[in-house]
Formats: sequence, structure tokens, C-alpha cells
Amino acid sequence: MEADDTVRGLSTSERIAQAERWAAHNYHPLPVVIESAEGAWVTDVDGRRYLDFLAAYSAVNFGHRHPALTAAAHAQLDRLTLTSRAFGSAPFGPFVEAVARLAGKQMVLPMNTGAEAVESAIKISRKWGYDVKGVPADAATIVVAHGNFHGRTTTIVSFSDDPVATTGFGPFTPGFRLVPYGDAAAIEAAIDETTVAVLLEPIQGEAGVIIPPPSYLPEVRAITAARNVLLIADEIQSGLGRTGATFACDLVGVVPDLYLLGKALGGGIVPVSAVVGDREVLGVLHPGEHGSTFGGNPVAAAVGTAVVDLLETGEMQQRAKTMGEVLDARLQRLVGNGVTAVRAVGLWAGVDIDPALGTARQVCERLMARGVLAKDTHGHTVRFAPPLIVTEAELDLALTAFEESLRG
Repeated sequence: MEADDTVRGLSTSERIAQAERWAAHNYHPLPVVIESAEGAWVTDVDGRRYLDFLAAYSAVNFGHRHPALTAAAHAQLDRLTLTSRAFGSAPFGPFVEAVARLAGKQMVLPMNTGAEAVESAIKISRKWGYDVKGVPADAATIVVAHGNFHGRTTTIVSFSDDPVATTGFGPFTPGFRLVPYGDAAAIEAAIDETTVAVLLEPIQGEAGVIIPPPSYLPEVRAITAARNVLLIADEIQSGLGRTGATFACDLVGVVPDLYLLGKALGGGIVPVSAVVGDREVLGVLHPGEHGSTFGGNPVAAAVGTAVVDLLETGEMQQRAKTMGEVLDARLQRLVGNGVTAVRAVGLWAGVDIDPALGTARQVCERLMARGVLAKDTHGHTVRFAPPLIVTEAELDLALTAFEESLRG
């Protein structure tokens, strides 16, 4: 029997029950099963259409099945899909050059998932600390921020302060120092002769789109430069157009030592991530010290290059800025009317729900019933991250549905 025959005709509830029966319960998705998508819209197995206002946590920044990205993927699928890095592939060189030039850097380490990019940056910064800075062996420390979300590997959750991420998963990896987010003085106080890096999200996404003071990143950049410490910017959610700029760091004129990219770099088609920096930092890696069979694979490289092509015109960044102003203005009007706070930058917003109306999850369920998909975080915050190609009419439709959802 063909695989499709086993699922053809199943209803939403049947498919949800199937997933509950056979999949590990590491997610609590909204009760919708998507079958197809295009642009800012998705369609479920029962034929109902929804506006996607999550965009796979920024992985679908350019909309579902963007024609330039799917064309790049299809063309590469007809030529070559995988060699591993044991051999070169034709799309690899153009990909790493394109990403390096986009970031104004000299070297790229391609990986697959965002968490792999973070893990890679941890290894690179430690190696740099030992080989270049002269930190004693196995003594390297990295400063990180409260409320951070950089992934869910064992090492990464070692410096999370979210009990959901940490409870039951110890023992944890040492070498990290947690300080309050948005407090540059706390970072300076945490740095000593063993510190090799400061790892930050320019805007904290999972925490609820937490935007630091405008002076924060410039102050941290000055501190790290003065103390001979690497600044690592996790732009996996905030980067590649989401905030109205190529990188969120651009909004405050900061250039980190390492950019961490992912999600949107794969165009919503394949997982692609990268660590991007200059030769003096990334050059500490030597053959055999780090790698990934699928890292920089031909399909990923072809799609990633097409993503950079979309960003080089600046059109996507400008759309995020322009449409983001509309999003922010509409949401700010709701403060005091079911909403207690709004934090928005570009097409990215965290909206805190008045507890008297229920939880953010309940509001997302009401919103889904009205044909818009969004996601809650930390119990009281709804996150909006529509594709950058969203139209003003689509924004109006979604925000009207959100206003109605606040009323019940």
C-alpha cells in the first residue's frame, strides 16, 4: 500500500490523533493540520484557509513557496542533492561567498539548524580564547543573558533560566555566566580574564520579542572590544529582514564578531544555518575539528544563495519596516483594551494579554477560529511574525480578527 493511501481522507481530528499516538509529545501545537500553503496563506486538510502570522518562527520570512526559492530548490534537486563535505559541490562556493558578503565578513561555517550554529559558535569562541587570547586550557567562560533562547541542546539549556528547558535534563555544561538582559554594566562586571565571548540575541524572540534599550548593544560592543572578548549576535530569529533591516544589529549600528544565522536562511524549504565572521576568528578551526555531513549541502546552498539574492535588493527589509509600522500602530491602539503591553520592531511583535481575558494560548485558539494562526509564549504573550511579503489588506484582516478575539 502506498503511504499516501494510509492517510488520504483522514479528518483533522484523525490526523491529530495519529500524531498524538506516534510522535513524541515535545510540542503542544494548535489543533490545525496544514496541507498546503502559498505566500502568507496556509490551507488545512479540511480545506480551510488561514493567514500564517507565525511564519515558522521567522523560517518562512519570504512567504510559503516563494517562487524564486522553490525554483532554486527544484533546479538543484535535478542536478545534485548531497556530497557531504568530503568533496566540493558546485553551489557551495557561491553560497558561502554570498552569505559572507551579505554580512560584510570573510568566512562562513555552514551548518543545518540554529542550535547547531550556536553550538558551533561556542566551540569557535572557546578555541579562539585558547589559541588567540591565551585563556588557560578548559577555563573559558561565556557571558549570556537572562531570558535567552538559543536552542534546546544539552549545552545550550545549561545556560537557560527557563525551568521548562532545564528541569530533568542535568547535569549541565559549565562555563557560562548569566546576567540581566539589557544591562551592559552587568556584562562588564561579569567579564574577567577567562571570558572569551558575550552571546546575545539582539532582540529576544522566545522571551516575547524583548527589545533592549537602544544604547545596549553599542555599549556591549564597546565593552567587548576593550576587553578583548568576542561579541556573538544570535540573529537566527531576528535576522534576514525580520526587523526592517538585514540584521537587527544594523538598527543600532553594531557589527558583532560573529553572526549566527538560521531559519530564514533556508527559505522555509530546508534547514540551513551558518556562523559568519572574519578569518581571525573562524580561522581557528582546522580540518577534522568540526563538521556536519549535511552542512552546506548542495540543495541548502542553492536555496541559501537565492535567499541572499532576495535580500540584496533591500525590498524585503523595506517591506518589513513599512508594514511593521502599520502592525505596531494597530497593536498599540489595543493597549488598555485587552492588551497590557506591545513590543514591536519590523514585522515582529510581542503582545501581552490582560489576564482577565484568559491566557495567550486561549486568545490564539480564538484567533485560529477566525482564520489567523499565531503562537503564545510564556503564558501571557502572543507573538506575531507574518511573512515579509504580507500585504496591508492581509494585515488588516488579521488584526481585525485579533481585536475580535480579545472580546471573546
